[in-house]
Amino acid sequence: MESAREGFAAGPPRGPGGLFDASTDAAAVISEHGVVAGWTRSAEVLLGYAAPDVVGASAARLLAMPEDPARLAGVVARCRAGNGWSGQIAVRHRDGRRLDVQLRISASFRMGTAECFLASARARPSRWTMGQSVLDGFLTRSPVGLAVLDTELRYVWVNDTLEHISGVPRDERLGKRLGELLPGLQAAGLEGLMREVLATGAPVTDYEYVGWSWADPHRQHAYATSFFPLVDAEDAVTGVCYMVQDVTERWNARQMLTMVNEAGTSIGRTLDVMRTAQELADFAVPRFADFVFVDLLEPVLSTEGHGAWLSDAGPAPVGLAMRRAALRSVREGTPEAVAQVGDQVDFLPPPHDTRLLIDGEPLLIPVLDPADELWTAKEPLRVARIREFGLHSVIFAPMRARNTVLGLTMFARSLNPVSFGTDDVMLARELVARAAVCVDNARRYTREHTAAVTLQRSLLPPALTGGTALEVASSYRPADPCGGVGGDWFDVIPLSGARVGLVVGDVVGHGITAAAGMGRLRTAVQTLAAMEMPPDELLAHLDDLVFRLSDEEAAAGTAARSTFIGATCLYAVYDPVTQRCAMARAGHPPPVVVAPDGPAYFPEIPAGPPLGLGGMAFEATEIELPENSLFGLYTNGLIEGCDHDVERGMSLLAQALTRTDEALDALCTSAVRTLVPVPQSDDIALLLTRTHVLGADRIASWDVPPDPAAVATLRARATHQVEEWGFGAEAAMTTELIVSELVTNALRYATPPIRLRLLRDSRLTCEVSDASSTAPRLRHARSTDEGGRGLFLVAQLAQRWGARYTAEGKIIWAEQEIP
Repeated sequence: MESAREGFAAGPPRGPGGLFDASTDAAAVISEHGVVAGWTRSAEVLLGYAAPDVVGASAARLLAMPEDPARLAGVVARCRAGNGWSGQIAVRHRDGRRLDVQLRISASFRMGTAECFLASARARPSRWTMGQSVLDGFLTRSPVGLAVLDTELRYVWVNDTLEHISGVPRDERLGKRLGELLPGLQAAGLEGLMREVLATGAPVTDYEYVGWSWADPHRQHAYATSFFPLVDAEDAVTGVCYMVQDVTERWNARQMLTMVNEAGTSIGRTLDVMRTAQELADFAVPRFADFVFVDLLEPVLSTEGHGAWLSDAGPAPVGLAMRRAALRSVREGTPEAVAQVGDQVDFLPPPHDTRLLIDGEPLLIPVLDPADELWTAKEPLRVARIREFGLHSVIFAPMRARNTVLGLTMFARSLNPVSFGTDDVMLARELVARAAVCVDNARRYTREHTAAVTLQRSLLPPALTGGTALEVASSYRPADPCGGVGGDWFDVIPLSGARVGLVVGDVVGHGITAAAGMGRLRTAVQTLAAMEMPPDELLAHLDDLVFRLSDEEAAAGTAARSTFIGATCLYAVYDPVTQRCAMARAGHPPPVVVAPDGPAYFPEIPAGPPLGLGGMAFEATEIELPENSLFGLYTNGLIEGCDHDVERGMSLLAQALTRTDEALDALCTSAVRTLVPVPQSDDIALLLTRTHVLGADRIASWDVPPDPAAVATLRARATHQVEEWGFGAEAAMTTELIVSELVTNALRYATPPIRLRLLRDSRLTCEVSDASSTAPRLRHARSTDEGGRGLFLVAQLAQRWGARYTAEGKIIWAEQEIP
């Protein structure tokens, strides 16, 4: 037997519909002598012979191929061994036709005394043959451009689609190379790919590129190309075939998506309105346009929101004030612009009014005609620039975010000859929409930030002065290096008797909430300090206040309970007469002291709990500060760091403050820069003071005998001292009256010992101390009363007066301004 392919089946027959499905195959039983012993209906259908025609006859007459005894003997031997055989043979139909069938012969079996074989066959399906007309139609009518090039990369055949895509007639293309016909289509790169295909035989698929063609010379197109080699019968490469498709729409959609994604990372990188507008212009040029400007409404740029906002309802306003926020051009210096950045503008494209901004839909002018009468009448200067620089296509895109009109963006093309289309309008809308959200975020942040900074600046002391007792310098850095706000605060409070109160505190958190909480605490400390409270008592009252404020906020349902709870504070009072400093702290780091002739150290002060916890007492500590001692208060942001602990930070601070000969302002700045060289996550406050002593030549004191007659003597001594200090007669007379009333009042109501003291500081102070703790009371005497007007006169004559309590009793004091 002869066959194109043959093999032996060792497994079971295939399932229904398989190659040898017994239910559909023609079957016959053949004896060992080659005689047909059985014939099925399927066999009759396949070959056209009825059973009586073939049963008992030789099966060899059914073959349409020469007999091969050797091959036949091999097949028989294999089947007798229990293995089947399968292959392709040619048989003869009854009508004489030749049929190619798939034949399978089973292992031999016994039928009675005879040895038999079961043969089953199925006709091979005929192959479809493609005529020349079908092939020609496939090549010429394919939606894909096809071309065949020889080994020299010269065209030998092109189909109609490629001719239509390229715009080059077939006759002009044949025999020429790609670079000779379409130099704008990256000919060198494409020919390099085709040479690689010829050399390696490996195809290149879906290679995309952008270029121009004669079919559409004013618009850039994108193409996807595949290359594969052509081989002859001997498998030798004879040329290369390439297929090309115009994928401009797909390319543009992908480019648009890519550009929008890039815009998301390029626009809005800061919370600055002007910079965000400029980022939009910078991104669009030259990717999308040749000239871009961004105009924003005045309220957008105003930190206080002044100006006229546009509303979706109601008539459109006639005039609208905007300001140029950004410019960008492919030309150096943006010569196309009529207005520069910062200039006030009111331009809207004729004949449109502010309704264009309110509606929010972009306006496309694909072909800008400078001869348009509306433009020449209303915008003659812009028309001149349009003519001069060849602006030929524009898109005006209103900038809106959160139903708020923000401004207008214009995109224009001049050097790019392709006019804007509808796809470009979609891209412009998306770019401007993303930028508008960023601008609105920046606008809101700037407004809130400005309000917070203004609030904090109004709450922090505008100028610090320690009078003659202290030289003062300070440094404050919020956690936001761009001028943010925080909860750290400090203050210098002038007290009676030439004393000075120093306070530093830290409110939990940052931002406007922390700044507001800081302001309330600062006001409370100033009020309590004015009541002449000692440090421990002042912190106790402040702790009660914080606890009460926190409860009020919790009852009101606000989420700002942590604004006060956990705040820390340190309060100190320095007396330049005694050179003593009393202090107490509520969870705050201890102060740093640098003596004139000694190293820096941190006084041991009981820490005390943070404010608002309640139930724990505060303890005061008193230390001596020799003249020219350095006394510093600070917040934990100065000594805490990501690379060191608090103890290490305190050690670094002590080292930074050992240069006591340096000017105080410079020392304060250098200390902060040394400890915090990079932006930090916490606010920083440092208050440095250098102590001074109120010398003996500025103090005068006398013991007051318990005798009303001593008032005249003390009055004379005080007057003489004031005159000796060089003050005028008016100050001497006022001092005489104040001394007279205070001493008389003490002799009448207080307990000895009584003492009179005059202090010449930035003010002239008169103090009368006694051993009584009874508080003085300002009375309003009636016209018929003989007394009760003493403290009233003191209040009228002095700039301010008051009383403070000491361990020995109390001191009533009155201050006068020094002329």
